[in-house]
Amino acid sequence: MPTAVTHWSDAMFTSLAAAMALLFSAIPKILGFALILIVGWFIASLIERGLASLLRSIRFNDLAEKAGLSGFVRKMGMNTDAAGLIGLVVKWFVRLIALVVAFDALGLPAVSDVLRQLLLWLPNVVVALVVLVIGGLASRALSNLVRGAASEAGLSNADFLAKAAAVVVWAFAVVVAVNQLGIATELVNTLFMAIVGALALSIGLAFGLGGRDTASEIVRKWYAKAQEKSGEMKQVAQNMGDAAKSRPSSEWPTGGYPQSGGLSGTGPADKKHDVEGS
Repeated sequence: MPTAVTHWSDAMFTSLAAAMALLFSAIPKILGFALILIVGWFIASLIERGLASLLRSIRFNDLAEKAGLSGFVRKMGMNTDAAGLIGLVVKWFVRLIALVVAFDALGLPAVSDVLRQLLLWLPNVVVALVVLVIGGLASRALSNLVRGAASEAGLSNADFLAKAAAVVVWAFAVVVAVNQLGIATELVNTLFMAIVGALALSIGLAFGLGGRDTASEIVRKWYAKAQEKSGEMKQVAQNMGDAAKSRPSSEWPTGGYPQSGGLSGTGPADKKHDVEGS
Protein backbone atom coordinates (compact mmCIF):
# COMPACT_ATOMS: atom_id res chain seq x y z
CA MET A 1 0.00 0.00 0.00
CA PRO A 2 1.26 3.55 -0.74
CA THR A 3 2.59 5.44 2.25
CA ALA A 4 0.51 8.31 3.61
CA VAL A 5 1.90 11.80 2.93
CA THR A 6 1.86 13.87 6.08
CA HIS A 7 4.10 16.82 5.15
CA TRP A 8 4.03 19.24 2.22
CA SER A 9 7.70 18.57 1.37
CA ASP A 10 6.92 14.88 0.99
CA ALA A 11 3.98 15.73 -1.28
CA MET A 12 6.17 17.89 -3.53
CA PHE A 13 8.86 15.25 -3.69
CA THR A 14 6.33 12.53 -4.57
CA SER A 15 4.71 14.65 -7.31
CA LEU A 16 8.10 15.58 -8.78
CA ALA A 17 9.21 11.97 -8.79
CA ALA A 18 6.01 10.89 -10.57
CA ALA A 19 6.43 13.67 -13.17
CA MET A 20 10.06 12.74 -13.80
CA ALA A 21 9.14 9.07 -14.13
CA LEU A 22 6.40 9.98 -16.64
CA LEU A 23 8.83 12.18 -18.58
CA PHE A 24 11.54 9.55 -18.68
CA SER A 25 9.03 6.95 -19.84
CA ALA A 26 7.84 9.32 -22.59
CA ILE A 27 11.34 10.18 -23.85
CA PRO A 28 11.58 7.12 -26.15
CA LYS A 29 8.18 7.96 -27.64
CA ILE A 30 9.18 11.59 -28.18
CA LEU A 31 12.44 10.54 -29.81
CA GLY A 32 10.57 8.10 -32.04
CA PHE A 33 8.05 10.82 -32.94
CA ALA A 34 10.84 13.27 -33.87
CA LEU A 35 12.79 10.65 -35.82
CA ILE A 36 9.74 9.58 -37.84
CA LEU A 37 8.92 13.20 -38.67
CA ILE A 38 12.47 14.01 -39.76
CA VAL A 39 12.75 10.92 -41.95
CA GLY A 40 9.25 11.43 -43.39
CA TRP A 41 9.91 15.10 -44.18
CA PHE A 42 13.21 14.25 -45.90
CA ILE A 43 11.69 11.41 -47.96
CA ALA A 44 8.73 13.60 -48.95
CA SER A 45 11.06 16.33 -50.24
CA LEU A 46 13.04 13.79 -52.27
CA ILE A 47 9.83 12.38 -53.77
CA GLU A 48 8.62 15.88 -54.66
CA ARG A 49 11.81 16.74 -56.54
CA GLY A 50 11.96 13.41 -58.34
CA LEU A 51 8.32 13.46 -59.38
CA ALA A 52 8.48 17.08 -60.57
CA SER A 53 11.59 16.33 -62.64
CA LEU A 54 9.95 13.23 -64.13
CA LEU A 55 6.80 15.14 -65.09
CA ARG A 56 8.84 17.94 -66.67
CA SER A 57 10.86 15.42 -68.66
CA ILE A 58 7.72 13.87 -70.19
CA ARG A 59 6.35 17.36 -71.06
CA PHE A 60 3.50 17.28 -68.58
CA ASN A 61 3.49 21.08 -68.50
CA ASP A 62 2.54 21.22 -72.19
CA LEU A 63 -0.47 19.00 -71.51
CA ALA A 64 -1.36 21.10 -68.46
CA GLU A 65 -1.13 24.27 -70.55
CA LYS A 66 -3.59 22.86 -73.09
CA ALA A 67 -5.93 21.74 -70.32
CA GLY A 68 -5.83 25.11 -68.57
CA LEU A 69 -4.20 23.78 -65.39
CA SER A 70 -1.11 25.96 -65.82
CA GLY A 71 -3.25 29.08 -66.04
CA PHE A 72 -5.07 28.00 -62.88
CA VAL A 73 -1.73 27.58 -61.08
CA ARG A 74 -0.60 31.03 -62.20
CA LYS A 75 -3.85 32.60 -61.01
CA MET A 76 -3.30 31.01 -57.60
CA GLY A 77 -0.08 33.03 -57.31
CA MET A 78 2.14 29.99 -56.80
CA ASN A 79 5.81 30.24 -57.79
CA THR A 80 5.79 26.90 -59.54
CA ASP A 81 4.44 25.15 -62.60
CA ALA A 82 1.89 22.36 -62.99
CA ALA A 83 4.51 19.64 -62.47
CA GLY A 84 5.66 21.39 -59.30
CA LEU A 85 2.07 21.54 -58.07
CA ILE A 86 1.64 17.78 -58.52
CA GLY A 87 4.93 17.21 -56.71
CA LEU A 88 3.80 19.49 -53.88
CA VAL A 89 0.55 17.56 -53.46
CA VAL A 90 2.42 14.25 -53.34
CA LYS A 91 4.93 15.67 -50.85
CA TRP A 92 2.23 16.65 -48.38
CA PHE A 93 0.52 13.31 -48.90
CA VAL A 94 3.72 11.55 -47.80
CA ARG A 95 4.11 13.98 -44.90
CA LEU A 96 0.61 13.22 -43.71
CA ILE A 97 1.48 9.53 -43.74
CA ALA A 98 4.55 10.32 -41.62
CA LEU A 99 2.41 12.35 -39.21
CA VAL A 100 -0.07 9.50 -38.79
CA VAL A 101 2.74 7.05 -38.01
CA ALA A 102 4.45 9.54 -35.69
CA PHE A 103 1.36 10.28 -33.61
CA ASP A 104 0.63 6.55 -33.37
CA ALA A 105 4.14 6.08 -32.02
CA LEU A 106 3.64 8.97 -29.58
CA GLY A 107 0.49 7.39 -28.23
CA LEU A 108 -2.07 9.95 -29.41
CA PRO A 109 -4.61 7.90 -31.35
CA ALA A 110 -7.18 10.71 -31.49
CA VAL A 111 -4.86 12.94 -33.54
CA SER A 112 -3.77 10.08 -35.75
CA ASP A 113 -7.42 9.16 -36.46
CA VAL A 114 -8.18 12.69 -37.66
CA LEU A 115 -5.09 12.71 -39.86
CA ARG A 116 -5.98 9.26 -41.18
CA GLN A 117 -9.41 10.50 -42.28
CA LEU A 118 -7.74 13.44 -44.05
CA LEU A 119 -5.29 11.02 -45.63
CA LEU A 120 -8.12 8.85 -46.96
CA TRP A 121 -9.80 11.96 -48.40
CA LEU A 122 -6.74 13.13 -50.36
CA PRO A 123 -7.11 10.53 -53.18
CA ASN A 124 -10.48 12.12 -53.93
CA VAL A 125 -8.64 15.43 -54.39
CA VAL A 126 -6.25 13.78 -56.83
CA VAL A 127 -9.14 12.24 -58.78
CA ALA A 128 -10.91 15.61 -58.84
CA LEU A 129 -7.78 17.26 -60.25
CA VAL A 130 -7.51 14.57 -62.93
CA VAL A 131 -11.17 15.09 -63.83
CA LEU A 132 -10.59 18.83 -64.17
CA VAL A 133 -7.55 18.26 -66.40
CA ILE A 134 -9.50 15.87 -68.64
CA GLY A 135 -12.43 18.29 -68.64
CA GLY A 136 -10.15 21.12 -69.75
CA LEU A 137 -8.76 19.03 -72.62
CA ALA A 138 -12.24 17.91 -73.67
CA SER A 139 -13.64 21.46 -73.52
CA ARG A 140 -10.86 22.82 -75.70
CA ALA A 141 -11.18 19.99 -78.23
CA LEU A 142 -14.96 20.34 -78.42
CA SER A 143 -14.66 24.12 -78.69
CA ASN A 144 -12.34 23.80 -81.70
CA LEU A 145 -14.62 21.19 -83.26
CA VAL A 146 -17.74 23.33 -82.85
CA ARG A 147 -15.93 26.43 -84.17
CA GLY A 148 -14.75 24.55 -87.26
CA ALA A 149 -18.15 22.99 -87.94
CA ALA A 150 -19.94 26.32 -87.49
CA SER A 151 -17.47 28.07 -89.79
CA GLU A 152 -17.92 25.40 -92.46
CA ALA A 153 -21.68 25.77 -92.16
CA GLY A 154 -21.38 29.52 -92.65
CA LEU A 155 -22.77 30.50 -89.24
CA SER A 156 -21.87 33.98 -88.06
CA ASN A 157 -21.76 33.13 -84.33
CA ALA A 158 -19.14 30.36 -84.47
CA ASP A 159 -17.11 31.81 -81.56
CA PHE A 160 -20.18 32.05 -79.34
CA LEU A 161 -21.15 28.45 -80.05
CA ALA A 162 -17.59 27.29 -79.36
CA LYS A 163 -17.48 29.12 -76.02
CA ALA A 164 -20.89 27.75 -75.07
CA ALA A 165 -19.74 24.18 -75.78
CA ALA A 166 -16.58 24.73 -73.71
CA VAL A 167 -18.58 26.16 -70.80
CA VAL A 168 -20.95 23.18 -70.83
CA VAL A 169 -18.07 20.68 -70.71
CA TRP A 170 -16.33 22.64 -67.95
CA ALA A 171 -19.53 22.79 -65.91
CA PHE A 172 -19.97 19.03 -66.22
CA ALA A 173 -16.34 18.46 -65.17
CA VAL A 174 -16.75 20.74 -62.14
CA VAL A 175 -19.89 18.88 -61.06
CA VAL A 176 -18.07 15.53 -61.32
CA ALA A 177 -15.09 16.89 -59.37
CA VAL A 178 -17.27 18.32 -56.62
CA ASN A 179 -19.16 15.04 -56.33
CA GLN A 180 -15.83 13.23 -56.05
CA LEU A 181 -14.77 15.55 -53.23
CA GLY A 182 -18.12 15.10 -51.50
CA ILE A 183 -18.68 18.82 -50.94
CA ALA A 184 -22.40 19.68 -50.94
CA THR A 185 -23.14 17.15 -53.66
CA GLU A 186 -26.94 17.48 -53.46
CA LEU A 187 -26.79 21.27 -53.67
CA VAL A 188 -24.37 21.24 -56.61
CA ASN A 189 -26.41 18.64 -58.49
CA THR A 190 -29.60 20.63 -57.92
CA LEU A 191 -27.98 23.85 -59.12
CA PHE A 192 -26.55 22.10 -62.18
CA MET A 193 -29.94 20.65 -63.15
CA ALA A 194 -31.57 24.05 -62.59
CA ILE A 195 -29.00 25.77 -64.83
CA VAL A 196 -29.41 23.16 -67.57
CA GLY A 197 -33.19 23.47 -67.39
CA ALA A 198 -32.98 27.27 -67.53
CA LEU A 199 -30.70 27.12 -70.57
CA ALA A 200 -33.01 24.69 -72.35
CA LEU A 201 -36.02 26.85 -71.57
CA SER A 202 -34.28 30.03 -72.74
CA ILE A 203 -33.16 28.38 -75.98
CA GLY A 204 -36.67 27.08 -76.59
CA LEU A 205 -38.18 30.50 -75.97
CA ALA A 206 -35.58 32.16 -78.17
CA PHE A 207 -36.34 29.85 -81.07
CA GLY A 208 -40.07 29.88 -80.41
CA LEU A 209 -40.49 33.65 -80.11
CA GLY A 210 -37.50 35.30 -81.69
CA GLY A 211 -37.21 32.78 -84.51
CA ARG A 212 -40.90 32.58 -85.33
CA ASP A 213 -40.62 34.83 -88.38
CA THR A 214 -37.55 32.99 -89.60
CA ALA A 215 -39.25 29.62 -89.21
CA SER A 216 -42.34 30.83 -91.10
CA GLU A 217 -40.12 32.14 -93.90
CA ILE A 218 -38.36 28.79 -94.15
CA VAL A 219 -41.68 26.92 -94.26
CA ARG A 220 -42.98 29.33 -96.92
CA LYS A 221 -39.92 28.73 -99.11
CA TRP A 222 -40.31 24.98 -98.74
CA TYR A 223 -43.98 25.23 -99.70
CA ALA A 224 -43.17 27.39 -102.74
CA LYS A 225 -40.55 24.91 -103.90
CA ALA A 226 -42.98 22.04 -103.45
CA GLN A 227 -45.63 23.88 -105.52
CA GLU A 228 -43.07 24.64 -108.21
CA LYS A 229 -41.99 20.99 -108.39
CA SER A 230 -45.63 19.90 -108.52
CA GLY A 231 -46.30 22.27 -111.46
CA GLU A 232 -43.27 20.93 -113.29
CA MET A 233 -44.45 17.36 -112.81
CA LYS A 234 -47.91 18.23 -114.14
CA GLN A 235 -46.37 19.94 -117.17
CA VAL A 236 -44.20 16.91 -117.92
CA ALA A 237 -47.21 14.60 -117.67
CA GLN A 238 -49.27 16.84 -119.97
CA ASN A 239 -46.46 16.96 -122.54
CA MET A 240 -46.22 13.19 -122.54
CA GLY A 241 -49.99 12.91 -123.06
CA ASP A 242 -49.93 15.40 -125.96
CA ALA A 243 -47.05 13.55 -127.57
CA ALA A 244 -48.94 10.26 -127.31
CA LYS A 245 -52.08 11.78 -128.92
CA SER A 246 -50.16 13.34 -131.82
CA ARG A 247 -48.40 10.08 -132.70
CA PRO A 248 -49.43 8.71 -136.20
CA SER A 249 -51.70 5.66 -136.22
CA SER A 250 -49.32 3.82 -138.52
CA GLU A 251 -46.78 3.74 -135.71
CA TRP A 252 -49.16 1.81 -133.48
CA PRO A 253 -49.22 -2.03 -133.74
CA THR A 254 -51.92 -3.44 -136.05
CA GLY A 255 -54.95 -4.78 -134.23
CA GLY A 256 -53.55 -3.62 -130.96
CA TYR A 257 -50.86 -6.29 -130.96
CA PRO A 258 -47.33 -5.06 -130.67
CA GLN A 259 -44.85 -5.92 -133.38
CA SER A 260 -41.74 -7.38 -131.89
CA GLY A 261 -38.86 -9.62 -132.77
CA GLY A 262 -39.38 -9.17 -136.57
CA LEU A 263 -42.26 -11.65 -136.60
CA SER A 264 -45.25 -11.00 -138.83
CA GLY A 265 -48.52 -12.64 -139.69
CA THR A 266 -49.42 -13.25 -136.12
CA GLY A 267 -52.21 -10.69 -135.77
CA PRO A 268 -55.87 -11.03 -136.84
CA ALA A 269 -55.39 -8.71 -139.83
CA ASP A 270 -52.57 -10.85 -141.16
CA LYS A 271 -54.74 -13.95 -140.88
CA LYS A 272 -57.51 -12.20 -142.86
CA HIS A 273 -55.13 -11.27 -145.69
CA ASP A 274 -53.94 -14.90 -145.88
CA VAL A 275 -57.51 -16.15 -146.29
CA GLU A 276 -58.31 -13.66 -149.07
CA GLY A 277 -55.12 -14.51 -150.88
CA SER A 278 -55.90 -18.15 -150.85
